[in-house]
Amino acid sequence: MMRSLYSAVLGMRGFQTKMDVIGNNIANVNTVGFKASRVMFHDLMSQTLSGATAPGNTTGGSNPQQVGLGVGLASIDTPMTPGAPMMTGVPTDLAIDGNGFFVVQLPDGATQAYTRAGNFHIDSNRNLVTSEGLFVLDTGGAPIQVPDNTKSVSIDKNGNVNCLLDDGTTQTAAQIGLANFANPEGLQKIGNNLYVETTNSGTADVQAPNQGVFGSITSGALEMSNVDLTNEFTEMIIAQRAFQANARTITSDDQMLQEVVNLKR
Repeated sequence: MMRSLYSAVLGMRGFQTKMDVIGNNIANVNTVGFKASRVMFHDLMSQTLSGATAPGNTTGGSNPQQVGLGVGLASIDTPMTPGAPMMTGVPTDLAIDGNGFFVVQLPDGATQAYTRAGNFHIDSNRNLVTSEGLFVLDTGGAPIQVPDNTKSVSIDKNGNVNCLLDDGTTQTAAQIGLANFANPEGLQKIGNNLYVETTNSGTADVQAPNQGVFGSITSGALEMSNVDLTNEFTEMIIAQRAFQANARTITSDDQMLQEVVNLKR
């Protein structure tokens, strides 16, 4: 059978995966804090028909003759480029201006997850939580709770949760923690705008906002998705044409094989 037939099949599979990623990116164009993914390919091993030869006294050298055996999926990357901020005016809506992730506690009570989506609110127990009800953690890894006698809550660029009390005094209830990683692209998505650390992301370094490499907090704003629709639709066209080209290769191979079969007639 023709090598090009199998190479084309691998090409179609690869571009099917690329279309899956593009479709997911476009679907999340308005998802707060979402980070778009991209697909990278690499060529597979090549069959060597003849090796290279060195130059001699009477002849020059020759290059190796190789036939490639298709394409493979090299990686699905998630660049952590920032999304544009959207002003909401809600004091508990938070955006990170710079590096870092909010730290939240998963329902098992022991595992921490990380997010760039800051659409938080205060629940009936006065805890600062995500839209799914997960506790937002402070710099020490504890849930953030505001006093019962709070008139209003404001959060400054350093992540301080400042509460105006009934008696007119102000109390800082907690300081929001931010996590940073040696390789943020190594984080693993688990849904609901959440990431967990992996062996390639490195462990979380949790610090206060607006110091060192950590970004500052903008209250009353949300970080939007970093999906670039212009780029996504361009990549969609490229993936579609590449898929069609690989399908055309299979059609041409089929016609050539049919000619071979018909040689006996």
